[in-house]
Amino acid sequence: MMLRRLTTSIALTATAAVGALVLTACGGSSSAKDAGGKLDVVASFYPMEFLAQQIGGEHVKVTGLTKPGVEPHDLELTAKQVAQVKGADAVVYLKGLQPAVDKAVAQTDAKHVVDATAASPLVDHHLAEEEAEGGHEHEGAAGDPHIWLDPNRYATVAKSLGAELAKADPSHAADYQRNTDRTVAELAALDQEFKDGLKDVKGRSFVTSHAAFGYLADAYGINQIAINGVDPEAEPTPAKLAEVQQAAKQHGVTTIFFETLVSPKLAETVAKDLGLKTAVLDPLEGVKDPAKDTYFSVMRQNLHNLQAAFGTTTG
Repeated sequence: MMLRRLTTSIALTATAAVGALVLTACGGSSSAKDAGGKLDVVASFYPMEFLAQQIGGEHVKVTGLTKPGVEPHDLELTAKQVAQVKGADAVVYLKGLQPAVDKAVAQTDAKHVVDATAASPLVDHHLAEEEAEGGHEHEGAAGDPHIWLDPNRYATVAKSLGAELAKADPSHAADYQRNTDRTVAELAALDQEFKDGLKDVKGRSFVTSHAAFGYLADAYGINQIAINGVDPEAEPTPAKLAEVQQAAKQHGVTTIFFETLVSPKLAETVAKDLGLKTAVLDPLEGVKDPAKDTYFSVMRQNLHNLQAAFGTTTG
C-alpha cells in the first residue's frame, strides 16, 4: 500500500513538473527575453536595424526583416517573419514605408513598439507634385519617409528607441541610456561634418534618381532635383524628364546621382543626354554588406560625393 502511494506521489510530481515546462515553453515565463537571455527585437529595415544594434548592444538579439542588398519598399513577409513580429519583445519600424510590416505590427502582441514617424513626423517634399503628375507614392505614407538621412531626425528616433528598450528591460536601462547618448553624440558629429563640408561649395543643386534626399537637402541648404518622386521604380513622364534636364542646365549641375539598390539606367540616360557624369548618392534604405558598410560610413561617402559634384569655392 505504501509503495502504491509513493509511486502515485512521484507520478503526480513528475506531471506537475512537465506541465510547468510546457507553460514556460508556451510563453508562461515572466521573462521578456529569448533563450539566450537577450531581448528579442525585430526591426523593419536597415536604418531601424542599425539603431537597434547600436543602442541595444549586447543585451538584444536583433532580427532584420529586410535582408542586406534588398530594396525595402516592396517587401513581402514570409509566414516565419510574421511570426517573428508577433512574438517579439520589441519592434521598431517606420509606419507607411512597408505595408506588409504595418499589417504584421497591427497584429502583434508586443508591448514595446517604436514607430519612427511618431518620433519624427514625416514632411511632404514632393508628394503633392508627384500625385498631380500621376505618380505613385508609398502606400499609406503621409510624406517623405527618408528621415534617417537627416542625422538630427535620426537622433530623435534613437532617443525614442532607447527609452522603449529601457522600459522593456529595466535591469539594463543604464546601458541603453549610455548607448543612446553615444549614438546621439556620433550623429551630432556627423551633422557638423555635413555643415562644415557643404559650407564652401560652388554648386547647391544636385540631380538624383528619386526624391529620397529632401530631409538632407533641407538640413544643409542644398537643392534636390529628383527625376522620380519617392517611388524609385516609377517611370517619369517625358515632360518631367525635360523639366529635370532644364533645371540641371540652369543650376550648372555636373553629376547625375544614382543609387546602390536600384537600377542606374535612368540616371545614366539623363547623364548621357546632358553630357554629365554619374555617381552614387545612397539613400541608405539598405546596405549590401553590413560587415563592410555602416550608416556612418555610407553617409560620409555621400558627403564626399556631394562635395566632388558641387566643387569648392577655394578649389
